[in-house]
Formats: sequence, structure tokens, C-alpha cells
Amino acid sequence: MFVLGIDPGLSATGYGLVEGPHPPKALLAGVIRTSTDLEVPRRLAELHRGLTQVISDAEPEVIALETVFTNRNLQTAISVGRASGVVLLAAAEAGLAVHEYVPTTIKSAVTGDGSANKAQVQQMVARLLRLEEAPKPADAADALAIALCHLRVAPLRVSR
Repeated sequence: MFVLGIDPGLSATGYGLVEGPHPPKALLAGVIRTSTDLEVPRRLAELHRGLTQVISDAEPEVIALETVFTNRNLQTAISVGRASGVVLLAAAEAGLAVHEYVPTTIKSAVTGDGSANKAQVQQMVARLLRLEEAPKPADAADALAIALCHLRVAPLRVSR
């Protein structure tokens, strides 16, 4: 299975393609950045173009997306929500299913602890993917963690 994990954000959206299930292998990781000098609609259009290209190049079977569960900063929650909408649109255009996970589920699936910090998640991503060091930038490492989460959680989902 080829899972494209996406860590949405308006300024930086991380992506990571993982082949799994066992042993999982990182095939691609990076970040799509948008210019803060542009108005939000143009930034969303840039993000859409970038995601469309990544999806086309990666040819994933499914997309795993981190969703905002709660956030103390309303502006951050709104911008992540907008970026998530663009991810959902790009996935729908490509005919791909999207599975959304809250941060605690991702952390738990990767580290065994839903309250793990970023450094712990990045270390486990490197270990699980047999990388010499944690992937950089952090947004790409987070996207790989999201893809790993899906590989671990998907088999436990009950088909309806």
C-alpha cells in the first residue's frame, strides 16, 4: 500500500509517501510552501497546484491527513482548516480516499504515547523507516508520521 501522509498548513504543508505495511519504507517527503506576501485565495491556489503535482508524481493509493482537533489559536485553526479543504479537494479530484487522524492518534500509533512531543515522534519516524536521522523539515517528518499512522490503524478499521 502506498500512503501519502499530509500535514496541512497554509504556510507549509508537509507530505510524505510511505510504502507499507511491513517493513514501511519512505519513498518521498517534502514541503509545499506558499508565499506570505500573497492574499489567502492565491496561497490556496498555490497549495492546490503543489498538491496536485505531488499526487500526480507519487501516485498514492490513499491519503492520510492530520485534522485539527482543537487549537487555542483561532487564526491557526482557520488557516489549517483552509489548507485541509484544499487537500480534500485535490484528493477528490484524483479519486482518492482520505482518512483523517487527530494528533493524539498519530502520536500514539507512531510512539505508543498520545502525548509524545515532536522530537519523540521524529525519532520514532526515523527508527520505523530505518532512516539515519529524523527527516527534515519537521513538516515532512510529521507527514511521514501521519502515513505511518494510517498503515498501523487502517487494518483495525471495521469495514462497513
